[in-house]
Amino acid sequence: MTRIGVQCFTLREEIASRGVYDTFRAVRDIGYRTAEVSAVPMTKEHVAELVRVREELGFEFASISGGLTGEESLTTAFGKFVDDAQALGADMIRIGMLPAESMRDPAAVAAFADACQEVAVRLADHGIRLHYHNHHVDFAKYDGRYLLDVVAERSPLVGLEIDAHWVQRGGLDPVRTLRKYAGRVSMVHLKDYRIARLPDEVYAALDAGDREPWQEAMGRIVQFAEVGEGNLDFPSIIDTAVAIGADHLLVEQDEWYGRTALDCLATSYRNLVAMGYGDLF
Repeated sequence: MTRIGVQCFTLREEIASRGVYDTFRAVRDIGYRTAEVSAVPMTKEHVAELVRVREELGFEFASISGGLTGEESLTTAFGKFVDDAQALGADMIRIGMLPAESMRDPAAVAAFADACQEVAVRLADHGIRLHYHNHHVDFAKYDGRYLLDVVAERSPLVGLEIDAHWVQRGGLDPVRTLRKYAGRVSMVHLKDYRIARLPDEVYAALDAGDREPWQEAMGRIVQFAEVGEGNLDFPSIIDTAVAIGADHLLVEQDEWYGRTALDCLATSYRNLVAMGYGDLF
């Protein structure tokens, strides 16, 4: 059954101030019971707290996050990632973004995809699936092909975690993208896309003959939004995700614009229930 949960990148400031357990208790009180671990340093203490969250609060962890570069990566600390995933009962590890150096040219993208495939083979021996999460940059064209297509084709064991917001920001339709990759998508990020209204001070500056604040504000009008508060057609997105067999739909909001992450998650929860998806939590 498809479940709606929360992506922990949304909770990074709450976890830093409240701690892991108290943050998840607040999230459970909103109505979420599933999570993807991201932006949580996987120290021994944090892993122990996440295990406590699983055992005492009843959370299911869909996946944890890792990468192929950095001091602690899936290539340099493979065993730790396996141990952490198994401790949390997660059967997926996701790579959150293509490393900057891998965007250089088609050969670099191909090398990244090949490395993902190698790690996916190793993880499969432990019953863990590797997934790759898209951003808008994944829809840049390399020799006429989307970067995401190169990754998908060269690493067939790697699943895809489709982010609705970043698909839209990349100029594509989230529903058609989900259908295109049907069979590869186990996780979907529910992240809305809002065009913000310009603030009053921008118009005051225009009235005074100053266009610079307007030009600056126009560069910031695309915003992340609570699910149901932006322009994406989430009933179509969710129905398609369920139809193609996605296991987890994870609510995420990168920025909150003066609200708290918990307030935003509560709004997303209420809107999703109102859309008729309360039974997926």
